[in-house]
Amino acid sequence: MRSLRLALVLLLVAAAVVGTARADLFAVLPGADAPNPPGRTSLSAALLQRPAVPAVRTPDQLQRLWRAAADTYGVPWSVLAAVNSIESNFGRNMGPSSAGAVGWMQFMPGTWAMWGVDADGDGSANPWNPEDAVYAAARYLAAAGATRDVARAVFAYNHAGWYVDQVLKLAQAYAAGGSELVFGIDRLASALEAARAELAAASIALDQTRGVRSVEARGAKARAAPAVRAARLASASRVAALQARVAAAQATLDRLRAAAADVSFSPAIDAALGGPVLGGGHAFPVGGGPSSVSVAAGHHDYPAADIAAPAGAPVFALGAGVVERAWRSPDPACGVGLLLRTTDGRGWVYCHLALLETAVAAGLRVAAGTPLGLVGATGDATGPHLHLQLERADSWPQREPWLVAFAGVAFRWRAAAPAASTAPVASTAPAHGAGDSIDVILVR
Repeated sequence: MRSLRLALVLLLVAAAVVGTARADLFAVLPGADAPNPPGRTSLSAALLQRPAVPAVRTPDQLQRLWRAAADTYGVPWSVLAAVNSIESNFGRNMGPSSAGAVGWMQFMPGTWAMWGVDADGDGSANPWNPEDAVYAAARYLAAAGATRDVARAVFAYNHAGWYVDQVLKLAQAYAAGGSELVFGIDRLASALEAARAELAAASIALDQTRGVRSVEARGAKARAAPAVRAARLASASRVAALQARVAAAQATLDRLRAAAADVSFSPAIDAALGGPVLGGGHAFPVGGGPSSVSVAAGHHDYPAADIAAPAGAPVFALGAGVVERAWRSPDPACGVGLLLRTTDGRGWVYCHLALLETAVAAGLRVAAGTPLGLVGATGDATGPHLHLQLERADSWPQREPWLVAFAGVAFRWRAAAPAASTAPVASTAPAHGAGDSIDVILVR
């Protein structure tokens, strides 16, 4: 059954990674019993910056690389593949990270100086080079005791229990399914990301065109009848073309989601495909992971959180509850959004979405992690993000224990983590409208 599922993925996802062939010849490599001598391997200012043309490797090349490095240092290849996936999406997202980590396996400069390897023998130990980085990661894990206790070694790589759990679960799935599963899942994840982005872009363009059309229609009243008819036909044609684009993008995303549901036989794979990160009865409200999602500790002068993520990133219900209100036509301030009333009675406002899922409407009951829409920049927003706040803005979302627990797992802080002891700022926002229970400021 699993092979059939993977076959479906590979049929649906026609994607290929193009790379430059590299000979599988390597220099004499240092052991894992001791780090590099001081000054032997360090990162110059140039090597701290992402190269203008990052190195790319084909799936076959990566598979050989993981297995060769694993054999050299006695580390499971699946663990190297999992670390490579989580740290850089196989070289597609190599930083530098907010913490300063760089390259294919996200090494900090100090750690690279101790354990970096010139694996391809070109005279430079370079973390942006896949051979150097993967061999260095295998060496570091071996030095941390991977041959005896893989979990402990992975913890040394990143001192977080959630990270160890994520790596080991993904490695277990990779080991069971082989490299075919690794790259099938990766291609599906890339296709899902592209499909979400296309749907978000098409939906925003349609909303903008409809807005322009209404303005043109009002202006046309002052013109002669033939001009009015021509303007209406041109506007209708633009709207129809964008409606067709939205429908096609939605159909593509629906097919890919069906494929994802078929192969999501473990939480690790579900997360790799952009699914929600769950914990303690809550879900982090935006998908994408800490490599692309961040939360500002402050930013607003009233309690609210801006969750920056790529346009099209999935948006989820943060907890079980009921959608109390939903607006598909962009509000001038909030854009496309909704009010989610969770089972504890609290109301959560979501703003700036590109679009809402088809099923999202007032009265819809949801569980934690239910898809609600896609990240956008509608309304008063300067870039793609989810604006999240409590209904009356009387408490900082950044200080909610459930959200703090996801730090590092589903997002990174854009600046220092918020101080829990700081008193919330009282909202002085006017009511949003007569009879409207949302008492908030809705801004970018």
